[in-house]
Amino acid sequence: MSDLHSPAQGNVYVVRHGETAWSLTGQHTGLTDLALTRRGEEQARALAEWLHSMSFTHVLSSPLQRALRTCALAGFGDRAVLDADLVEWNYGDYEGRTLAQIRGLDPGWELFRDGCPGGESVADITGRADRIVARLAALEGNVIVFSSGHVLRVLAARWLEAHTALGRNLVLDPAGVSVLGYDHDGADRVIRGWNHRGPPPTSEHA
Repeated sequence: MSDLHSPAQGNVYVVRHGETAWSLTGQHTGLTDLALTRRGEEQARALAEWLHSMSFTHVLSSPLQRALRTCALAGFGDRAVLDADLVEWNYGDYEGRTLAQIRGLDPGWELFRDGCPGGESVADITGRADRIVARLAALEGNVIVFSSGHVLRVLAARWLEAHTALGRNLVLDPAGVSVLGYDHDGADRVIRGWNHRGPPPTSEHA
């Protein structure tokens, strides 16, 4: 993680929103527009303490309030461009349910393999993530993105040009920060840091 130099482009910092009541209880929160808890707001303010010294050319956010509030408390609200493709996975019939409750209805269910009845399929979320990747890859300079856990995990998988199922293995905590970037003079897209709960690795471009 020591060398984060990206000759072709800057890095993409992806930030999961702070804690909500449902992230605390493990309920799947897709399009339900929950606010941050008090602790979630504290987590978001803490991000500002170590992100304020970094330079970002672009700031993108999901329009859902948990992401947008995290963005604002981290100090980037006045610059945020809202992107509807950054909203969380639409869980459809499984919205608000815990994994245990879902598997009580559908034993063996796996989000990154099966998608959600009444919501988005794996193909749907993959298509959204691919659109985001294309937009990010066209931007110059460092970018910071505020969104939700599962869509960011899919985004990271597709950034690597890997199957969406890789997202299952990329745990992302509330207010966790990850760094996507480039290697080999921009020829390869890579993960430079994942799920940092304190200052992430930086480069001379950050």
